Amino acid sequence: MANTRGRTQTLFLFAALVLGVIVGQVLFVQHGGAIGGWWSAAGELLLLRPLQMIVVPLVVLSVASGIASIGDPSKLGLIGSATIAFYIASMLVAATLGAVAVAVFQPGAGWSPAEVEALIRQGGEVFSSDATRAQRMAAGESMGLGGAWQAILSQVLPKSPLSEAVNGNTVGVIAFSIMLGLGLAAAGDAARTTRELVNGLLAAMIEIIGWILWIMPVGLFLFVVSVVGKIGLANVSGPIAKYFAVVMGALLVHGFILLPLLGLLLGAGNCWSLMWRVRRALLTAFSTASSNATLPVTLEVSVAEGGCSRRATNFVVPIGATINMDGTALYEAVAALFLFQLFGIDLTFGDTVIVVMTATLAAIGAAGIPSAGLVTLVIVITAVNTSLAGRGLPPVPISAIGIIIGVDRLVDMLRTTMNVWGDVVGAKVISRLAPDE
Repeated sequence: MANTRGRTQTLFLFAALVLGVIVGQVLFVQHGGAIGGWWSAAGELLLLRPLQMIVVPLVVLSVASGIASIGDPSKLGLIGSATIAFYIASMLVAATLGAVAVAVFQPGAGWSPAEVEALIRQGGEVFSSDATRAQRMAAGESMGLGGAWQAILSQVLPKSPLSEAVNGNTVGVIAFSIMLGLGLAAAGDAARTTRELVNGLLAAMIEIIGWILWIMPVGLFLFVVSVVGKIGLANVSGPIAKYFAVVMGALLVHGFILLPLLGLLLGAGNCWSLMWRVRRALLTAFSTASSNATLPVTLEVSVAEGGCSRRATNFVVPIGATINMDGTALYEAVAALFLFQLFGIDLTFGDTVIVVMTATLAAIGAAGIPSAGLVTLVIVITAVNTSLAGRGLPPVPISAIGIIIGVDRLVDMLRTTMNVWGDVVGAKVISRLAPDE
C-alpha cells in the first residue's frame, strides 16, 4: 500500500514538474519574464510553507529519537565520527571535481575583450540592483572564513534553542536535540515513557508528511512556472552558457557516478538503484532548492523506500541537511575559478587548492549564513584574492558575482538535489553501523 502511494505521488510530482516547465516557458515567451507574482506566492504557500512548518519539530523528534535509540555513547561516537568523515570526504571530492572541470573545459577563457567587458559591466549592474543582496555579500567579504565559522560555532551552543527555532537556524536545534537524546538514553527506565512519547510523536509527523505530499504537486507546478516564466530556458549565451554547462555537467557526474561509487565502496550497495527509489526526495529538492525544506520528505523516503535504517536516518539526514553540501562545494569551486578565468588571472596550483579547501569549508558553514550560496562564494573569492595580493596581482571584485546571478536559480535547483542525494547516500552507508533492532 505504501509503495503504491509512493509511486502515485512520484508520478504526480514528475508530471507537475514537466507541466510547470512547459507552461513557464510559454509564459516567458509571451510576456518576456514579466509574469504575475501570484504564481510564486501560491507555489510557496502550497509547496514550501507546509514543509517549512514541520522542519523544526521534525528535527527535534527525529534526532532525539535517533540518539536515544543508539544508546551506547561509544557507539554514538563511532557513528558521529563516521558521518562527519563521510560528509567531508564527499564534499572534498565534489569541490575537486569542480576544479578539474574548469581546468579541462576552460569556461572563462578564449572570449574576446569586448564580450568580457560587456559581461562584467552587466554583472556589476545586476549586483548593485538588489541593495539587500549586495549588502549581505559585502558582509560576507568582511566576515571571511573565520567569521563564518564563528557564526556556526555560536549556533552550536545557542543561548536559547527556542530563539534558534524561531529564526529557522537548525544548527542550534540539532545541538539541543542531540543533548536531549543523550539525556533520554542516559536516564534509562525513568525516561521510558518520554522515549515512547517522542517515538509516537515522530510517527505522527511521518503521517503528516504523507498528507503534505499529496498537495505538493500543485505547489510544485505553480513554483516551477514562476521560476521558468521569469528566466526562460534559453536565457544564457556566450561565457555564461559555457559556465552553466560546466557546472551542471560536473554536478551530474558527481551525482550519477562519484557519489554512487563512493557509497558502493563503503558498503551501501547499489546506489544507482537507491537513487531511483528515493526519487521523490530528489524531485522535491530540485523544485524547492532547499535542503531544509526537503528534510521531511528525505526522512520519510530514505526509510520507507530507500531501505535505510530508521536509527541512522534520524541522526544522519538532519545533520546532513545542515552541513553536507556536496553540490554547493562543487558549484562554489566552479564559479570562483570561472570568474578568475574570465578576468584573465592565472591561478597557481596552490591557489586552486585554496579554492577547493575553502569551498569545502565554506559549504559546511553555509547553513548559518544568510543567502548562503552567494555569501559563501564571496568567502572563497576573498580567500584567493588574499593570496593574489601577496604576489602583487589584482583581485577579482566581489561585484563580479553579478555575472552569474542570472542563472543561479537554475544551478541552485540541481546543486540542492545533489546535497540531498549526498544525505541519502550517507544514511545508507551509516545504516551498516546503526541497523534497526
